[in-house]
Amino acid sequence: MKKLEYSPDTAQKLRNIKRGVTVKFGADVAKRVVSNMMQTMRRLQRFEQSGISVEKAIGVPCDYLMICTEHNYAFYRITDDAIYIVDIFHEREDFMWKLFGIRTTSQETEDYWDED
Repeated sequence: MKKLEYSPDTAQKLRNIKRGVTVKFGADVAKRVVSNMMQTMRRLQRFEQSGISVEKAIGVPCDYLMICTEHNYAFYRITDDAIYIVDIFHEREDFMWKLFGIRTTSQETEDYWDED
């Protein structure tokens, strides 16, 4: 079985998710949410190809796959000896821009919402 590895950004985001959910909904809910996320990612050790190919889904040439867990997308790569969780983005985040530099909103929309 391949080991599961997390990028430093992913580890920090998981801590931030737990902290944010704790503030809004309490420690019990935060523990459940992060536990569910970790369980989904651990499942990749048995079913590494269960994610969606990013290249096939959105046409960006890369070796990333993604899974959805608790309103977040986890992006990962499969290597010879590990499954590497590259990053996690909330479903409301523009992961296309943050990962690949591809804008998915028009300038008019960004101006309207005063986004950068």
